[in-house]
Amino acid sequence: MSERLQPGDTAPAFTLPDADGNEVSLAGHKGRKVIVYFYPAALTPGCTKQACDFTDNLDLLAGAGYDVIGISPDKPEKLAKFREKESLKVTLLGDPDKSVLESYGAFGEKKLYGKTVVGVIRSTVIVDEEGKVERALYNVKATGHVAKIIKDLGI
Repeated sequence: MSERLQPGDTAPAFTLPDADGNEVSLAGHKGRKVIVYFYPAALTPGCTKQACDFTDNLDLLAGAGYDVIGISPDKPEKLAKFREKESLKVTLLGDPDKSVLESYGAFGEKKLYGKTVVGVIRSTVIVDEEGKVERALYNVKATGHVAKIIKDLGI
């Protein structure tokens, strides 16, 4: 199990395929703040709610200088279906080998219906313009999370 990130840590670099198979890297967002959120699976109820919340608030977040990237273990083809079905505007990246999820502390043991399982830990990491972790939130709820981020960031 990987260590959770703390404010001030350097955000781990990554390059992953998006829903169209294009490579997207964290370095490509240098100079902008980035909200990187990790979710278990495309096309599931909680993850759909969260992705739709980010999409609905994307203009507000972008206006405040934030880019939004969602990362899951899904393959690009599934991400493309997810994007089309839900009209998502956020950048969705696939991490099938879970290396980026692990480097961000978003994969490991968690409680699911009272049982301990290994899987994606729903997490959000806010990275500043210099690539440092501004906030690292773990075990977040899918519903209401985006509103809380907006409130906490004072947007």
